[in-house]
Amino acid sequence: MKAHSIRVLAALSAALLFSSADQSALSQELASPRHRVLLDAHNCYPYYEWWFDRIDRALSAGAPLAIEQDLLWAKNPHTGKMVSVLSHGGPPTGAEPGMREYFFERIRPIVEKAIHDGNHSDWPLITLNLDLKSEEPEHLEAIWALLSEYKDWLTTATRTDNPEKMEPLQLRPVLVLTGESDEQKRTFHDQVRVGDRLLVFGATKTSTKDFSAPPEVLARNAADNYHRWWNNPWRVVEPEGQAKAGAWTAEKESRLKQLVSYAHKQNLWIRFYTLDGATKSELSCNGWFSTYNFGSKDAVQIRWAAAAKAGVDYIASDQYEDLGKFLKAR
Repeated sequence: MKAHSIRVLAALSAALLFSSADQSALSQELASPRHRVLLDAHNCYPYYEWWFDRIDRALSAGAPLAIEQDLLWAKNPHTGKMVSVLSHGGPPTGAEPGMREYFFERIRPIVEKAIHDGNHSDWPLITLNLDLKSEEPEHLEAIWALLSEYKDWLTTATRTDNPEKMEPLQLRPVLVLTGESDEQKRTFHDQVRVGDRLLVFGATKTSTKDFSAPPEVLARNAADNYHRWWNNPWRVVEPEGQAKAGAWTAEKESRLKQLVSYAHKQNLWIRFYTLDGATKSELSCNGWFSTYNFGSKDAVQIRWAAAAKAGVDYIASDQYEDLGKFLKAR
């Protein structure tokens, strides 16, 4: 009887181990390129003293999603100290928040609940997309220091001495993506000791000399341990730009599919920015840029549908609620 009980316990333990391993493998697969189409909340931070509710609007669309934060290294006019603030550009007014209070502490309840619940199937829940408006060494070091404070929340990979080999991601509720510059790579990869964790992942380099160039000319390199995504202006699909795009055609849809297919074959997440369809009054009231505007909701929804059908990983838009509902309805 005792031997039988031991065998049963051993079998149960093995089943649990296999179940855990299977769940981990499935989570890795679902988090990899081509498996999720997500809202990317473009410019999700206040402008001067306006639109402080942008992050609340984005989160109301529901996770998983991406949230873009633009960061500037600037002197606070009230304290005289150099700090990293959320801003599209200078000069700062002193009203700009930092990423700690505006982003990390705002998502704390979501992250802590996700860790407590332990369901990894939809991790990362939130992709933090960093758009750095200045790259001073002090700024990059300040960003790294802040990320390090929240490292238990972050999806990471082991830094090795062979950057071409992609290491498995250790999935956590937050994934941090950043730009393609060598300056960022030096701080966020090269200066990380071998064996330590990479906390942020860069974009592959993109050539935009010719928006209509073949995908392999636009982005020559496949994903590696640090470079894991490809960030694109929508003009690589419609070179004339959003405001002059005209009708959506079969040729444009084919081009979009070609770009997405190439990215995924290179093991890269792909993002396109920015797909809006709003009236002039909506642009003015919300602080949205006219250069990203297709002019109507009908025109942008055609592009949203095409992007979702093609498997775009991150669709950037200022219309968080509308795009969030659109994707969930699909």
